[in-house]
Amino acid sequence: MATEPRPTRKRVESSDRVSVLYDVPGPRAQLRNTLLTVLVILAVLFAAYVMVTKLGEKNQLASELWTPFLRGDVWINLILPGLLNTLSAAAVAAVIAVPFGFVFGIGRLSENAWIRRSAGVVVELFRAIPLLIMIFAVMFGGSAVFGLTVTPFTAVVIGLVLYNGSVLAEIVRAGILSIPRGQAEAALAVGLRRSQVMRMILLPQAVTVMMPAIVAQLVVLLKDTALGFIVSFEDLLNAGARVLPSNFNNIIPAVIVIAIIYIIINIAVGAIATWLEIRSRRSRKTTAQPIARPGSPTAVEAA
Repeated sequence: MATEPRPTRKRVESSDRVSVLYDVPGPRAQLRNTLLTVLVILAVLFAAYVMVTKLGEKNQLASELWTPFLRGDVWINLILPGLLNTLSAAAVAAVIAVPFGFVFGIGRLSENAWIRRSAGVVVELFRAIPLLIMIFAVMFGGSAVFGLTVTPFTAVVIGLVLYNGSVLAEIVRAGILSIPRGQAEAALAVGLRRSQVMRMILLPQAVTVMMPAIVAQLVVLLKDTALGFIVSFEDLLNAGARVLPSNFNNIIPAVIVIAIIYIIINIAVGAIATWLEIRSRRSRKTTAQPIARPGSPTAVEAA
């Protein structure tokens, strides 16, 4: 007795899926997009040509200005220590700012009016003050008011924590509020306490939603370490814009090299963010098979 061939499952690639926010472009749109892409590439190449030409006219492409970056002692004694200080300040500030953001972000959603208002005052205050002013206040206010000796590293870290932690608190609050309200109501209906609802229902889903914004803010935190240049923090920017030019008189080449290093670091952080997002999406996918109707080929095979 001939049996009907069992239907095969076809894996649908992401490029084959139709997005509800972006229609597949037609011939005219494809032509327009291609033309715009070519124009943008030409504009970028022209800008690069003009920049290189101007640098050559100002004698900024002379080999003696770039050869210091081929010396090992320059990297070992100047650039790498500055890079290490930049990454250390960013890492310490991130480790403190992320819990700061979660605590005050959740605090702004508390049912207790005192906790909610106090958290709101802290977040709005430090989010409104420019980061550079906070670094100055910690650096010089600590010694003038309290008689404490505050190092540039400490001032930069505290300023980064207060500002970026406040921004992260708003990200956390928005992420939790983005979860459908019915989930919290259903959890409360089955007898869970509000702390359990937050810990077991809302936060696990909100973290996945907030991950791109959190990582983007951490990239901002990393770049904000450059403001320590004002208080003589020995970071990557200080090495490239102050120490190197004073020794080799090559301010333009030094700043270009330091900018390239910052770009590489931020690209690496962006790659990590993409990996985390893909990983979180995969973890949310279910492995359960669809329920087959009685008499279907899948049901017969399962029997």
